[in-house]
Amino acid sequence: MTRTRLRVRLRVRLRVRLRVRFRGGAARRWGALAPRAVGCYFVGMRESSAGSTLPELVDVMKTLLGPEGCPWDKEQTLETLRTYVIEEAHEVVEAIDRGEPELLREELGDLLFQVVFQAELAAAKGWFAIDDVVRGIAHKMVRRHPWVFGDEAKGEGGAEALARWEAQKAEEKRAKGGKLRGALAGVPVALPALLRAFRVGEKAAAHGFDWPDVAGARGKVTEELAELDEAVAGGAKERIEEELGDLLFALASFGRKLGVDPEAALRRALDRFSKRFHQVEVSAHARGGSLRDFDDETLDAMWEDAKRVVG
Repeated sequence: MTRTRLRVRLRVRLRVRLRVRFRGGAARRWGALAPRAVGCYFVGMRESSAGSTLPELVDVMKTLLGPEGCPWDKEQTLETLRTYVIEEAHEVVEAIDRGEPELLREELGDLLFQVVFQAELAAAKGWFAIDDVVRGIAHKMVRRHPWVFGDEAKGEGGAEALARWEAQKAEEKRAKGGKLRGALAGVPVALPALLRAFRVGEKAAAHGFDWPDVAGARGKVTEELAELDEAVAGGAKERIEEELGDLLFALASFGRKLGVDPEAALRRALDRFSKRFHQVEVSAHARGGSLRDFDDETLDAMWEDAKRVVG
């Protein structure tokens, strides 16, 4: 298919029939969604995989918040749900790490429920509804990918695509006017620090502020470790903290240049340590004692045994 014919096909506006269920009987009403200013839609997707069941969850949420709904749900606010959003997002990550598809499906559902929950609370305030959320992100994805949905050439590799994404995002913000936020303003400060370090480095790199190769990032690790050693020798706690932070940031950047997510790497290292530590506890208990009852040499031997047992 030629590029011209592909563009014509992408720009054909399809009327998406969406079944909306109403309470109080078997009546069904069919409506047409006509998203504004989007020149392409997904075609050929089966109904079962095209998001057609989302109204079911919205319907459940409306019932929970309705007159005969759940007292706990009706007491919640956007502020009280913050903890649950974070918790559910972390459980999704855990399901990914465990490699269990069924668990991932369940946890993604829990996270989606939080999205729908907050959208319904926002709708009650007259701010926006779930359709606005879905339409907004769909439009953004199309707008931010002109090399997929528009006339631009695709380019080479993910790194270039990311840089073009950031450039498109910056252009949109300039078009809106207002105060310049800066390239790093989009990284939430509430992220776990190691993940934030990775994202800050990634954002900076997308704007051309990065080492040209892995060797440069590795050299920074060596430099920061030497400065930490110097700070430790000096004994000033504030400087030790500063240099330790710089070293951790340098390690996050080194991981990024290697294509390794440092947050995931540390999480897996903690999982390994926890399993091995528990195995050492089991061994100590089997010998009739606790960890404090054994000398360092014995603990080291038990640790090596644990590594062989649990990996």
